[in-house]
Amino acid sequence: QLQLVESGGALVQPGGSLTLSCVLSGVSFNNYALGWFRQAPGKEREGVSCISYSGAATDYADSMPGRFTISRDNAKNTVTLQMHSLTAQDTAIYYCAAREIYCSQYVWAYNYWGQGTQVTVSS
Repeated sequence: QLQLVESGGALVQPGGSLTLSCVLSGVSFNNYALGWFRQAPGKEREGVSCISYSGAATDYADSMPGRFTISRDNAKNTVTLQMHSLTAQDTAIYYCAAREIYCSQYVWAYNYWGQGTQVTVSS
């Protein structure tokens, strides 16, 4: 059974940085695209970034390029999200999700989800 576990969420000051990690287990890591999503209080879940099964293709939401970077380490079955210049608008529960091979921007396209990790940006 495929499982995803996120970690790295924390309280961080505005302008700060944070790195989130997600570990996949139960299946071959190389066959899955990994996406990051987030959900703020009172808002719908939205896509943040995604990396394809090979790592050759990445995708970011419009507000993310230059601030967020997604990467994967197949040897460790891990995908990471490096976040910089954080603002209060980045406060949310961050989820990693998996689907076979290719990225999608849509929540419904992902078959597997982690439990989420809380990121709070506040002074």
